[in-house]
Amino acid sequence: MKKIVNLTLLVSMATLSSCVSKKKYVALEDQYNETRSALTKTQLEKEEIEAKYAQIEERVANYNAKIKSLSEANTDLENNSLRNYGNVVLSKKDKEQMKEALAKVDPQELAQARTLEDSLNLIISHNLKKNLDETLVAEGEEDDIAIDVDETVVMITISDKLLFTSGSSKVNPKADRLLQRLADVINSEPAMEVLIEGHTDSKTVKPGSYVKDNWDLSVQRSTAVIRKLQNDFNVEPSKLIAAGRSSYEPIAGNDTADGRSKNRRTRIVILPNLDKFLALLSAN
Repeated sequence: MKKIVNLTLLVSMATLSSCVSKKKYVALEDQYNETRSALTKTQLEKEEIEAKYAQIEERVANYNAKIKSLSEANTDLENNSLRNYGNVVLSKKDKEQMKEALAKVDPQELAQARTLEDSLNLIISHNLKKNLDETLVAEGEEDDIAIDVDETVVMITISDKLLFTSGSSKVNPKADRLLQRLADVINSEPAMEVLIEGHTDSKTVKPGSYVKDNWDLSVQRSTAVIRKLQNDFNVEPSKLIAAGRSSYEPIAGNDTADGRSKNRRTRIVILPNLDKFLALLSAN
């Protein structure tokens, strides 16, 4: 009987122990499932927050880029020298050098500049005209030489009585001093091309003359000046352009001797080369 009681007790204890363990297991399992569900929910919330944060970062980056662009554009407008020209990109050093150069230009002329091309032309033409005014026009030559700037291109008009004898394309030796000074100005500024343009009056060439007509004479006079600049005064030939306009661009009437004298002229047009100028800025 005693053995039966002990056995019953053992069975009861084992059963009780088994019941407690199962409850704990179920509780732990429920807790695990709840934790896993919470973790999954947290992970999803984290991914949503990260996605929103990435969107905010992108928007901030776009805003900063716009602010930078507007700031640079504002600086460009203020300096009047930092605008786009084709595909040219100006470095910070280029911009600083241009700003310094533009500070020397007449403020009224600078106010008319609307593009980078205008600004570069202003710098070059300002320097050239300053040098020409100071060194080219000698005493007694004022009536034979005119210096003008049209849309920032420098134009020098020289009467033929100073350069040539009537009907001839041979350069007068008395013009050597003038051409030397002109060559010095051209050589002082690498960022340019120079157009030498011959003009005549409307009088026809005498039969049997060594020139065929006024076209021929205007071109021969232009190339004669170019050869002098190249051969005698060391101007780089790649910078020189020859042109003849015959009598078809008169600046006065051809019905008077005075008018015909004004029409017989050589015009020297100094054209800024913007690509070379930018290269010079970058090289300094």
